[in-house]
Amino acid sequence: MDLSGLTVVELRALQEQVKQALKDREHQELAKAREQILAIAQNAGISLQDLLGAQSRGKNIAPKTKVAVRYRHPSDALLQWTGRGRQPKWVQDWVASGQSLDTIRV
Repeated sequence: MDLSGLTVVELRALQEQVKQALKDREHQELAKAREQILAIAQNAGISLQDLLGAQSRGKNIAPKTKVAVRYRHPSDALLQWTGRGRQPKWVQDWVASGQSLDTIRV
């Protein structure tokens, strides 16, 4: 296909047509793939729930629970730390000043 004779407007219109054609083709191929997968599952005697259930097992991860606060700043109760992960700046400053973590333990 020779595109050199087309104007910018015609090229942009062609570009939009190509985008739409790609979307349509992708939807058609996806639908065809779904039909093929379902046909294979039915021939194997596997229900749709069993087929999709294998994928959703990873989603049954327990939700993260909050960890209790173990350290709290003596003069500012909003500054707190669970004792996990990197020490906050206020804890680093507290230790650097020669204070013990046991004094701010909750």
